[in-house]
Parts: sequence; structure tokens; C-alpha cells
Amino acid sequence: MATVRLEIITPEAVAYRDDVDMVLLPAELGEMGVYPMHVPLITKIMPGELVVTKGAEKARIAIGEGFAEITQTNIRVLADMAIEEAQIDEEAAEKAVERAQERLRQGSLGDEEVAMVNVILAKSLAQLKVKRRR
Repeated sequence: MATVRLEIITPEAVAYRDDVDMVLLPAELGEMGVYPMHVPLITKIMPGELVVTKGAEKARIAIGEGFAEITQTNIRVLADMAIEEAQIDEEAAEKAVERAQERLRQGSLGDEEVAMVNVILAKSLAQLKVKRRR
């Protein structure tokens, strides 16, 4: 069976690199399945769950905002966060959600602060979604 090369790159490091059978991306317009020989495109990635299928195994990764470049043989994801399920600290993510929600409830934030808190909230919720999947 044909495979596609997946690379997930964050500002800190290459978070994932392997040949895989299929990738399910949280794209801007909804979940998007990518198989080998996919039509080339670039799409925006939203915070959520990225699922990698390799054989019978599935890896789940909490992904932040970014972009995916897709060709027939490669998927390159550039994101501001990528955390594999086993590395997610559920308690820390829960606390981050609580802090973000509290700051939003206070209502004394400027537009930039609201945007920043919403990004933190989305990333933390993505981590919890991946961690609590099972």
C-alpha cells in the first residue's frame, strides 16, 4: 500500500516525521482526510485533534493553529503546537481552560488580550479532547 510522508513542525522542533497511510486534519472548513496521491493544496489548520493512521495503529496529536501543505507524496503541517496524546498533561490543560474562561468572564480585556486568551483556550481544549478520547 502507498504511504505519504507526514511532517509536523512547530517553532520548537519537528514534532512528528514518518511515512503513514492516512492523516485526518482539523482544517478550517472541517475535518479533512488525506491519503497518498491527494490533490495538491494548502489549507489552514485549526486547533484540534490530528489523527495519524499507520497500519492498524492510530496516533492522536493535539494540534494548534497553522497551515498544511499537501502534495501527492507529502503532508507538511506547520503549527504553533503539536503534542502527542501520551505527552498531554490533563490537569495543566484543565487549569489553563479555567484560567482562560475566568479572564474572559472578567470582561476588562482589550481586543488583543481577548484574542490571546481565546487562542490559549482553543489549544487547551484541543489537548483535553485528545486526552479524553478514550
